[in-house]
Amino acid sequence: MDWQFLINVGAGSLLAIGGWFARQLWDSVKELKKEIADLRLHVSETYTKKSEVETLKVDMDKRFDRLEQMISRLFDKLDSKVDK
Repeated sequence: MDWQFLINVGAGSLLAIGGWFARQLWDSVKELKKEIADLRLHVSETYTKKSEVETLKVDMDKRFDRLEQMISRLFDKLDSKVDK
C-alpha cells in the first residue's frame, strides 16, 4: 500500500467523523432553539400577576409581624427569668 493512500483514508475518516459530529451539534442547536421559543410562549401565559404578588407580600408581612411579636414575648420572659 502506498503512504498517500493511507493518509487519504485517514484524513477522509477523520473528516467524516468531524462532519457527523458537527451535524449532531447543528441538529441539537436547532432543537434547543425550538424549545426555547416554546418555553417563552409558555412562560408568558403562566406568569404571576402583580396583584397576586402584592397579596402574598401582605400575607408574609403579617406572618413576620406575628413572629416578631412571639420572639419579643420570649425575650421578655427570658429577661424576667434572668432578673429573678
